[in-house]
Amino acid sequence: MNKILICDDEKDIVSALKIYLEAEGFETVSAYNGAEAIEKLKKEQCDLVLMDIMMPVMDGISAMVAIRDICNVPIILLTAKSEDTDKILGLNVGADDYVTKPFNPLELIARVKAQLRRYTRLGSAEPSGVIRVGDIELDDAKKTVVAKGSEISLTPTEYDILKLLLSHPGKVFSPKDIYKTIRNESPYGAEGTVAVHIRHLREKIEIDPASPTYLKVVWGQGYKIEEGKKYG
Repeated sequence: MNKILICDDEKDIVSALKIYLEAEGFETVSAYNGAEAIEKLKKEQCDLVLMDIMMPVMDGISAMVAIRDICNVPIILLTAKSEDTDKILGLNVGADDYVTKPFNPLELIARVKAQLRRYTRLGSAEPSGVIRVGDIELDDAKKTVVAKGSEISLTPTEYDILKLLLSHPGKVFSPKDIYKTIRNESPYGAEGTVAVHIRHLREKIEIDPASPTYLKVVWGQGYKIEEGKKYG
């Protein structure tokens, strides 16, 4: 049974989310600020985090930064419509997805299940081969990525995007193609969400993210991994 950590300072929202998730067979853990969420994650093995942004004691963005030092568990932000800037910031520091309040319970459950499927694949031991492009190596059996001479830590969404691009070097994927392939759902809002994940990936795999060697943008079309490039 998957365990979901729900973190929101509004107790009614936490209670509602518990009802929706437990009706789907999930186990839930509750927290009411970012600091409490971090302490819960240190004590309990959770498979996914639902995290509000605006909270007392410690906000969701600060909590995510701290959580990423602990683990790569999928994080879905719970945001208000007025928090667009915070959504982008959240994605940039390690969130995998977001749901806007007031949320549709069916959409929320679908996003939770999609992230859990991705996270489960990341932890599986089924061998699928090693992909190498230049000095980047993705081992899909071990679920590891080596770049810049050392192993790097990726969120499940970042891993899926990189695997897709590395598997088709030179091929251009539009943001909608990337979104539909890794999430298997309608690509509404794909451009902004994918752009943030691409920027975050560049920061992790490129020597100079501002002048990338591998992860290229093809203006007006999408993104690709360049073939035959080497660092240094």
